[in-house]
Amino acid sequence: MSEVSLPPGLKTMNRMVRLLQRLGLDLGPVSVLTVRGRKSGQPRNTPVAPYEVAGRQYVLGGIPGADWVRNARAAGEGTLRQGKRVRRVRLIEVPEDERGPILREFAVQRPKGVEMVVKAGVVRDGTPEEFEAAADRLTAFRIEAA
Repeated sequence: MSEVSLPPGLKTMNRMVRLLQRLGLDLGPVSVLTVRGRKSGQPRNTPVAPYEVAGRQYVLGGIPGADWVRNARAAGEGTLRQGKRVRRVRLIEVPEDERGPILREFAVQRPKGVEMVVKAGVVRDGTPEEFEAAADRLTAFRIEAA
């Protein structure tokens, strides 16, 4: 597996998504997750693509060591904005030994997200089986109402 890095253009795309969300535009499955920074205490905004498994909603941390994942872990809560709709949420990290089926479903439901994880070098092909086997590298948070 090659070295993991941010895909080219990701930061620019994230800035654009945050701007469009602030304007209240609905961007399909893309939402903006806001959590308090673990060091600064300031709100930190990250585009995410929630998906559903067995009636529960999840978000994937597709780049190991990503700041937003560490911030979400530390904060445990935040807001999720989709278009004009904003809701307070709790973020519960799924234990590694329970992530496989949840990660597998991300690969099925979020093909654009799969492309990003492949471009980052975290997985090679982006198959559901490969995502399931990457539970030691990928993080999943269950989203619950706060």
